[in-house]
Amino acid sequence: MTELNGTVSPSFEPVRDAVEGQLRSGAEVGLSLVVDVDGQPVVDLWGGHRDAARTQPWRRDTITNVWSITKTVTSLAALLLVDAGELDVYAPVARYWPEFAANGKQDVEVRHLLSHTSGVSGLDHPARLEDLYDVRAAAARMASQKPWWEPGTASGYHVLNYGHLMGELVHRLTGQSLRDFVHQHIVQPSGADFQIGLRGGDVERVADVIAPTVDFDPSTLDHDTTAYRTFTGPSFDAGAANTPAWRAADLGAANGHGNALAIAEILAPLTRAGASAHGQLLKPDTVGLIFNEQSNGADLVNGLHLRWGIGYALPDRRTLPWIPDGRIAFWGGWGGSMAIMDLDRRMTISYVMNNMGVDILGSQRAAAYTTAIYQALRDSNRS
Repeated sequence: MTELNGTVSPSFEPVRDAVEGQLRSGAEVGLSLVVDVDGQPVVDLWGGHRDAARTQPWRRDTITNVWSITKTVTSLAALLLVDAGELDVYAPVARYWPEFAANGKQDVEVRHLLSHTSGVSGLDHPARLEDLYDVRAAAARMASQKPWWEPGTASGYHVLNYGHLMGELVHRLTGQSLRDFVHQHIVQPSGADFQIGLRGGDVERVADVIAPTVDFDPSTLDHDTTAYRTFTGPSFDAGAANTPAWRAADLGAANGHGNALAIAEILAPLTRAGASAHGQLLKPDTVGLIFNEQSNGADLVNGLHLRWGIGYALPDRRTLPWIPDGRIAFWGGWGGSMAIMDLDRRMTISYVMNNMGVDILGSQRAAAYTTAIYQALRDSNRS
């Protein structure tokens, strides 16, 4: 029998039941799920298996590639610089990175990078995945490009290059790589078990990602679209996440490694108006910037109807009806992982797994857990 470990508060037992049901059905292979309410861990679960053959148990310290959940940490790094007065989200990117002004991008602002509206959502052709592993050279190529659409007019999801763009700003302001900045200013203070990329000594506790059963073929897209240019600039598949080259890279868009507890420890201060267990991480006004809506409509790359704030998506019931309205910031990783920061309820939800679903954002499993969590919270508040 597949083992599920950890604890839940009594009113959140239905969440454990939901997870056990997904494990029994085989939909879930291995996972971790954490819910923090105002600093209290009301759900802290992990279990299943690290491998597709279900021979290696998912342990407390198991980590995995969390795909675009990495972007939520990269955005937090940017907010730290905003909070310190070193970065202005309404300033042109070129103030900090002069080369970025090339080819008509002189008016692109930092907020456009943080909201996926910059017009630069990938590399011009020719592009190989290996090109992204030299992060500063790739960023220089992006700085020289023409925007693929008018910046600020729509979102075009920055699938793999979000960390290159924000990471170059971090480097220009601090002299550090994004990976090192995150480690020093986010990971170490929080004690979270998270890293952009992967240290060699941690390979033995990593759960490989299990690719979705339906392959996405970007060659079927209209070649004149931003979606085609993005998904082929460069092309990649889920199996790349299990390779040494991917794991060694500094990809602030997609190769963060951690588990649900680590993600919750990092992001919970956003839920609590900037307060962390170790002091005030951000000013409340800095957290408030997240909710300055930057775009609202069909994304030019992934096709979803999305509302982007600064650094995080905002609730949109048309796309994810199981995330309620309100002061909520969130994003998910490819395959179904989710990070939800609900400021109204002072609740942080973090879900990480290895068996990837086929949906672009979220999954039936993520929906089932999130629905059970919100129902348990309502029931708890009534009792």
